[in-house]
Amino acid sequence: MPTSTDTIEPRPSLPSRPPAPAGWVRQLLLRLHFYIGVFIGPFLLVAAVSGALYALSPQLERVIYAEALTGTVTEQPLSLDAQVAAAQTATGLEATPEAVRPAEPGGTTRVMFTDPALGASEHRGVFVDPGTGEVVGDLTVYGTSGSLPLRTAISELHRSLLLGEPGRIYSELAASWLWVIAVTGLILWAARWRRTRTGLRARGLLVPDTATTNKYRRTRSFHAATGVWLGLGFLFLSATGLTWSTYAGANVTELRSTLGWTTPALEKALDPARAPGAATDEHAEHGAHHDHAAMTGAASAGGSFDAVLDTARDAGIDATLLEVKPAPEAGTAWTVAEIDRSWPTQVDAVAVDAASGQVSDRVRFTEFGVMAKLAQWGVAAHMGVLFGVVNQLVLAVLALGLAATVVWGYLMWWRRRPARATGMSFGAAPTRGALRRAPLPAVAAVTVVAVGVGVFLPLLGTSLAAFLVLDLVLGALTARRNAPPAGP
Repeated sequence: MPTSTDTIEPRPSLPSRPPAPAGWVRQLLLRLHFYIGVFIGPFLLVAAVSGALYALSPQLERVIYAEALTGTVTEQPLSLDAQVAAAQTATGLEATPEAVRPAEPGGTTRVMFTDPALGASEHRGVFVDPGTGEVVGDLTVYGTSGSLPLRTAISELHRSLLLGEPGRIYSELAASWLWVIAVTGLILWAARWRRTRTGLRARGLLVPDTATTNKYRRTRSFHAATGVWLGLGFLFLSATGLTWSTYAGANVTELRSTLGWTTPALEKALDPARAPGAATDEHAEHGAHHDHAAMTGAASAGGSFDAVLDTARDAGIDATLLEVKPAPEAGTAWTVAEIDRSWPTQVDAVAVDAASGQVSDRVRFTEFGVMAKLAQWGVAAHMGVLFGVVNQLVLAVLALGLAATVVWGYLMWWRRRPARATGMSFGAAPTRGALRRAPLPAVAAVTVVAVGVGVFLPLLGTSLAAFLVLDLVLGALTARRNAPPAGP
């Protein structure tokens, strides 16, 4: 036993992992936020600007295509069958229309035909004045939204840079990383707020600090304040945008199907007695009491547009915006669907047996599951059609705010350059090595989360791997450049 006067030699310590300082998380998030901003920023900028333009495009459409969209206001418009016949006569088309959208008050009826020369989801739209029967427009119509050529072009720019399917990689990259850059930005903002807590510095995290003379700090203040106020909106844009993507979208669809979150659809059964959800009330047969035999050229697919629409109205289809589709083949039913996405509940649909005038199947929004309803509202809100102009303005603010945040991020990078730098010099990247300083359980957790998210969002995973490789290469080059010269 050593005495109090003995000197105890310290035992040599074994090599061990250095203790993790509290700031390793912030260091990791800061570097990740930086890399996303530098490399994904251009994609986010294009998506934001084109998205803002798309949000405001309905008003542009009404001005540019006013002649095709404006019809005669009359108390007794022509029947749908007569309008379809007028469209067939004016265009020389004898085929049954793919779908018909009855006119809103003051608008025109869209009679849409299949055209093999057009792309997927595109139709030849013939616009008929319901008061006169005159064809006032002949345009390509796209998708459920019914967008016309200008809005379709803006949509394609936003979705694929007008490059088709290969171009969709750009928008999926932007959507995949937007939520990550928003979350990391919010965490970094919260950490800075915790350090400043009160006073003018804290206020500058919520309201842009225009008083400071330091250009970098002023730019950072605009970047942070805008990001924190719009952060939840960025998360929404990312989540809903991924539903349209190619690779992540397929995973989202599979997940929704597995969890039973899919949107109900009509089965178009012809026999009302065998159809799920078949009508059993007294309104089911009302559509059969209308005589439309005198209409020429419109008795298509064994039925009448007017009779089918009357049956659907009696069955509760009451939205202003509707789409009537003839039976695509023998043994199937006509469908009438509400397509007014500006009101969140008007998406009901019915299948109608044109021969008997009975409803053979129906889908009601009230019967949707919670997730199906949220998906319906989310898609409509992302497109800027939920609640009309209000949704458009909110989307435009989000998109332009995102664009401004990206620009301020690049400006911050440039303004952090060395004081004596000239030309296009930029500031150094945040310090690397955060994971080397983190405890092993944290490294394992980060790895598992990164791999899991990367598998579900393949383009995020691929680009994250590219970031890591680039970071390792840059680190090796820096170490080699800073290494002391070899001795003689």
